[in-house]
Amino acid sequence: MKNITKIIIAFVTIISIVSCGDKRTRSVQYMPDMYVSVPYDANSATGINGEASNLEPVAGTIARGQVPYEYPHTNEGYDAALNNLKSPLEATEKNLANGKAMYAIYCATCHGDKGDGNGVLSQRDKFNGIPSYKDRPITEGSIYHVIMYGRNLMGSHASQLTHDERWQVVSYVEKLRNDLLN
Repeated sequence: MKNITKIIIAFVTIISIVSCGDKRTRSVQYMPDMYVSVPYDANSATGINGEASNLEPVAGTIARGQVPYEYPHTNEGYDAALNNLKSPLEATEKNLANGKAMYAIYCATCHGDKGDGNGVLSQRDKFNGIPSYKDRPITEGSIYHVIMYGRNLMGSHASQLTHDERWQVVSYVEKLRNDLLN
């Protein structure tokens, strides 16, 4: 036990003498990889230790948390969504409440609180010709398609809303449309 204590004291003394030497010259490097890093080509087929690097994703894969959307950004895709696409969410009060909250953030400034096309930006003449929901033949599929890709002056809102939030906004827009028609 006495020998181990003496060895530890000697080791600590030597390390402190070596590390506290001349500050202008480099002495012992504790982790040399931290001082002299090895550069890697970011666009190579393999990165560190043969792992995949900055490459395109494998065909057919989707990002975690995303849901594939098979309707293309064309007039035919819009018509197909108008006729065939249905909401996977149930029409519950919780979904409708969240749809109303998302609508207030992303849609009401142009489309208005009632969906009549008389939002703040329309009132201030920033955008003219914003349609009322009662003036167009829309379905839940066409609303979702327009949120995904945008239409005319409206841009896509797919990056701002998750899959479920888009469908919740769709259910709220349908409620606004029914209120305008009645």
